[in-house]
Formats: sequence, C-alpha cells, structure tokens
Amino acid sequence: MKKILISICCLAALVACKPTPEPKQTAFQMPAVDDIAMYQVNPRVFAPQKSLNAVADRIDSIRNLGVNVMWVMPIYPIGIEKGKNSPYCISDYKAIAPEFGTIDDFKHLADVCHEHQMGIILDWVANHTAWDHPWVKAYPDWYTHDEKTDTIIHPRPWDWYDVADLNYDNKDMRRAMIDAMKFWIAEVGIDGFRCDVADGVPADFWKEAIDELRAAAGERKIVMLAEGKHTDNFTVGGFDMNYGWDYKDELVKVFNGAPASDLIAADKAEYDSLPDGKVKLRFTTNHDHATEVEPCVQFTNDRGAMAAYVASIFPHGGALIYGSQEVGFPQPINFFKYVAVDWTAKPEIYNEYKQLIGLYNEHPALRKGQLTTFADKNVLMFEKTDSSERFLVLVNVRNAQATINVPEAWVGHKTEDEMSDKDITLEKSLTLEPFQYLILKY
Repeated sequence: MKKILISICCLAALVACKPTPEPKQTAFQMPAVDDIAMYQVNPRVFAPQKSLNAVADRIDSIRNLGVNVMWVMPIYPIGIEKGKNSPYCISDYKAIAPEFGTIDDFKHLADVCHEHQMGIILDWVANHTAWDHPWVKAYPDWYTHDEKTDTIIHPRPWDWYDVADLNYDNKDMRRAMIDAMKFWIAEVGIDGFRCDVADGVPADFWKEAIDELRAAAGERKIVMLAEGKHTDNFTVGGFDMNYGWDYKDELVKVFNGAPASDLIAADKAEYDSLPDGKVKLRFTTNHDHATEVEPCVQFTNDRGAMAAYVASIFPHGGALIYGSQEVGFPQPINFFKYVAVDWTAKPEIYNEYKQLIGLYNEHPALRKGQLTTFADKNVLMFEKTDSSERFLVLVNVRNAQATINVPEAWVGHKTEDEMSDKDITLEKSLTLEPFQYLILKY
C-alpha cells in the first residue's frame, strides 16, 4: 500500500510539472460563397512529375495573391484506350495518377491549404469515364447505348471520342458515383467540388449527391461549383456557384469593339435569373480558354487583360485566377501535356493581381455591394455601395483614349484612387488612357 501511495504522489508531481500545452490554432472554415476568391490549379504547369508537391511548395505565392479557395483540376488515373492524355478522361475515381503524385501527396496539399486558411476543391467528372474504366466491362448498362447498334457511345453532341457517356437512368451507377465523391469528402477532407459538364448530368442527381456530400462533411462547410449555366444547377441541384460563360463571351466581344454597355446587359441577364445567395464564377481565362489563347492576346495586351479582369470581378464578385495568369503567361497552355511556366516573369502583373484581390477582400462593397450602372460606349462605368462604403469603377475597354461624362453625384467630389492612393477631384468629364481603369472611393 505504501508503494502504491508513493507511485501516485510521483505521478501527481510529474503531471503538475508538465508544461501547459499551446492552444490549438483556429480550425479552418470555408469562406462564404460571396467572399470566395478562387485559384485554379492545372498541375501540368507546376512540374512534369510529382506536381502536387510542386503546388504545395508554391503555396505562399498562391496564398499571397489573396485567394482563399484552390480548385485542383483532375488528378485521377487517365484512360489509355482511345485516350488523348486528357485529365478529364478518368479510369479510377478513387485514385491518383502517378504523374501527379500519391494520395498522401494530395492529403499533404490539402493540409497545407488549410494551414494557410485556404479551402481546396477537386474537379469532378460525372458526365463520362475513360473507355478502360472498370465499369465499362463490369457494368455496361451504366453507360448510354446507341439504339441501333446497342454499343456504348461517347457524349453527344461533342466530339469527345476518348470518353464513354454515363447513363443516369441507372440507379446503381448513381450510387457508385456518389460513393466515390463521398470518399474525397469524408476520407481525404476536401472542401467541395468543381463539377465538369454539370449541365450534361440530370439536376436531380446533383440534388441527391450534394445532399449526401453535405451530410458526409458534418459540421464542415463545403462549396459546390457547377461548370454550367442552367438555372436548375441552383433551383434543383443545390449548387452554390456556376459559370459566368455568357458574361465572359460578352467581355471578349466588348474588348474587340462592341459597346461597353453590352456588359451591363450581360451581367443583368445572368443575375436576374440567379436565386439569392448564389454566385456566378467570373473569369478572363481558365484551362479551356487558355488552351486556345491567353488573356494578353484575347484582350490585345497585358493592359487590356488587366482591365478585363477588373470588368470581370467587381460587378458581382465570383473572382477566379487561373494558375499562370498571374505572371502574364503569353502563350496558350495545352492542358493535355506539361507546359513550363516561368513563375518569376512579370512581377508587376503578379503584384497588380495581388492588389486587386486585396481590394476585393478588404472592401465587401466592391465584391457584393449594390450595383448601379451608367451606360457608355467605350467605358464600363458602375457604382458599388454598401452601408459603409461607396465606390465608382471605370474601365476603358478600348486601346485608345476615351472621355466620359462623370456621373452627376460624383462631380466635384474629392475621391481616392484605390490603386495609386492618390486623390482625384472629379470634374464633369474625365479622359482615360488606353485600357486604363480607376477604382475610386467616395
């Protein structure tokens, strides 16, 4: 008994001397959907092999742009049969291609994102699989068949001959698809999905899947982004965001001669049909568009590309940066293969994106305030306000000087140019240099 008492006393002394543990860091929480600034990762511009580790190594540079959600393009094993080396041709939904790394590498990237207060979402391809996905042979009825030949077909009407079209009339296939998606939420710990060709998959499937994914995430918030523009992405499917395809198309037209006021109409058309609390993803490029042409070409030059970006993200938020855009990469990027990017190129472009996203984050009025527009042929003009701040945004969409009539409420007022920190007193008219933009605070 005496020995027991001595042991207890010694144990108590050790516990008493043990230093107090450091308080745990605040757990990561996904931002609200209307506060998201997203960065798209194409692993094939970061390294030819083990690119997930290369992305993790660049986390400081990415996070310092001000972005708070990382979207990673498909990293799953790529089909070989009829294949073109497209990452959207998937032969296994629960694995990672050796080209990109291992499951542990991806978990490390997710951890690094969370440590830097960034969410991470994965690209998900639910519309089709590779021809050598095990489902093709094991469950041929999980695929769409030609009525005449009873053979599996590629997705119509597209010319995507490297992939097989999935049949969403089959309930077993639906269950297997949801099970695979839940694996990445529950087992790996990602924060949502960007869903490829979302309009090609029935909205009632998305409703079923998203409900189960949110349940699997528990108290964690996830974000669901649809690569689509159908209203039922929201009203039926339950997505948080979808693509501003129409606005992007109009952006290119306007910077190539169409009236600037056409952008006001395009923005209104997209948001008039949008339920409250939902957001359009706005961009000047992404992996699809960069395969054809880079922003510095689409919009004439680097100055045009920056002006287009301002015209893209500030009317209603939903900002996206495609990895390589921040260094003004001057050539198309074919995402079917590795393309080397010089991440040290054009630091002035990087710093400009950083400053713009900084303003986007700092001032809620700029990303989600009330929008008031003013029509002009050559300059996109709009006011953004909330209960505490008021801004006037002017974007010259021409590669030539443009003179505007300043909105009456702003005439005679001393304003602060948010990009230069200079004071500007507005007269009745104002001349902007080619592709110049101003973000003015009242």
